[in-house]
Amino acid sequence: MLFLSTYQNKIDKKGRVSVPALFRASLAKPVSGGEEFSGIIAYASFINRCVEACGIDRIRRLSQRIESLDPFSEEHDAFATTILGGSMQLAFDGEGRVMLPDSLIEMAALEDMALFVGKGETFEIWEPRAFAEYASRAREIARDKRLRLRAEGGVA
Repeated sequence: MLFLSTYQNKIDKKGRVSVPALFRASLAKPVSGGEEFSGIIAYASFINRCVEACGIDRIRRLSQRIESLDPFSEEHDAFATTILGGSMQLAFDGEGRVMLPDSLIEMAALEDMALFVGKGETFEIWEPRAFAEYASRAREIARDKRLRLRAEGGVA
């Protein structure tokens, strides 16, 4: 699964928003274990004031990593509570929309528009003006750190 690009969609009065077609196509593939879930997993971002989302396979991998920790450790409990306890399964309706919970709408300060930003294995849902401000700062950081991609990752 690879989420790329940026798309803007309207949020209706009920909190429904259409997930971009290319994102839905990535999510529509059968998930491991024979189960199928047609939708997204959404949670409050740890880093930014936005909603982060992914497919169920990514949450399963995160859950496996959490389970590899000492089950009685503070880290295990913190990650399980924050990541798994804070995640919501949002199923697609017949038109490819999901219903964003009020808690996520409020946390991300979403109003009538949502900006979907692909970030590889995840994507984010932003209030468009907030993302524009963040993108400007992110571009400066990326420009300043651009050589790290070449040095550490071997990217040309």
